[in-house]
Amino acid sequence: MKTMLSLLLAFCPLLSFADNWPMWRGANGDGTSSESNLPEKWSQTENVVWKVALPDRGNSTPVVWGDKVFVTQAIEKEGKRLLLCFDKKTGKQLWDAGTIYKEPELTHATNPYCSASPATDGERVVVFFASAGVFCYDMNGKELWRRTDLGKQHHIWGNGTSPVLAGDRVFLNFGPGENTVMYCFDKKTGKTLWQHKESGGASGEAGNKSWLGSWSDPLLRKSGSRYELLMSYPGRACAFDPMSGKELWTCGGLTPLVYNSPLFADDIGIFMCGYGGAAMAVKLGGSGDVTEKNRVWHLPRVQQRIGSGVIHEGHHYILTDGGVVECRNVKTGELVYQERLKGPGPTGQNWSSLVLSADGKCYAANQGGDCFVFKASPQFESLSTNSLGEKVIGSIAVSDGHLFIRGHRNLWCIGGK
Repeated sequence: MKTMLSLLLAFCPLLSFADNWPMWRGANGDGTSSESNLPEKWSQTENVVWKVALPDRGNSTPVVWGDKVFVTQAIEKEGKRLLLCFDKKTGKQLWDAGTIYKEPELTHATNPYCSASPATDGERVVVFFASAGVFCYDMNGKELWRRTDLGKQHHIWGNGTSPVLAGDRVFLNFGPGENTVMYCFDKKTGKTLWQHKESGGASGEAGNKSWLGSWSDPLLRKSGSRYELLMSYPGRACAFDPMSGKELWTCGGLTPLVYNSPLFADDIGIFMCGYGGAAMAVKLGGSGDVTEKNRVWHLPRVQQRIGSGVIHEGHHYILTDGGVVECRNVKTGELVYQERLKGPGPTGQNWSSLVLSADGKCYAANQGGDCFVFKASPQFESLSTNSLGEKVIGSIAVSDGHLFIRGHRNLWCIGGK
């Protein structure tokens, strides 16, 4: 039986790897970077270290480790589901690996295949290709294992959940839709260590308007003496024991469509929904149904949002679908301000998640290709607006003083030359 020390070591976050961005929302899974003095101003030519053309559109976020940048990529007409690897310094493509999947797979016109981002620990890269399966490669593109036995994904709005690597485990919300399962895999072999089947999923196809689904990624956090794997589902938030998969607590109050991933600060978890759904805060560390005793605040309806937010010094920041920044008090849920981000692009619609630098600056991109920098402060202050001139749906990645941005046409590296 493992000791508590071995458990702590197994689930120690990757914060020591300051120059890496190993997962969709960074080393800590919450959009925060340990770096300061990141680029604030750029254009399609200014402070562009390199840009490289991509073979097709895509919504995923780059991840970075050492001298490599990884991006998932579908080539839709050929049925290809790929992991692309680029040289971090030059943008040169080093290799690609993947599979071909030509069976019918439901998705939305705005959500191409391979929308999930990779996850890496510097030895392996794990990718989730929805119905095509989960694949693991070494840093040179050699396949280490695959799981193609998990079943099909089926939802009118497609897939977008990304794997989470922690210690010797891979956590994955295999969803949304009827086949929604939380999996824990052994990262070295792909073997299932535990799984949790979530009931009540629905695909939302024509004729079935009972839209349900969670595109949330799990978030691993320590609460008191134990680790909790936080998760948002239609109707509820909950926490699992990451070692055994046992459900530790559940809290009601979420609504049917969950687009956002959990956040955590000062023993409080923030759980939010999209599609004009609910938002709530829950005190962690409970057991059983904690709806009555541990729910700190609950908002039955907030503005539509797709991306996830960040927490800084007691305030939660998030962008709405329409490109409005919301700042709320973490402890009370009180709205502090709303400010619309305006840029020269053709649309202000925003689906990307915020990134927070160590010196308190928020970074975001919208679908018009406008990238915004503003202070994480209860008094709104815009720092810059920068246009890339192409659609951006994925989130910004940070590594070694540079920003990595995946557009629908190009992969960009932004930084001082």
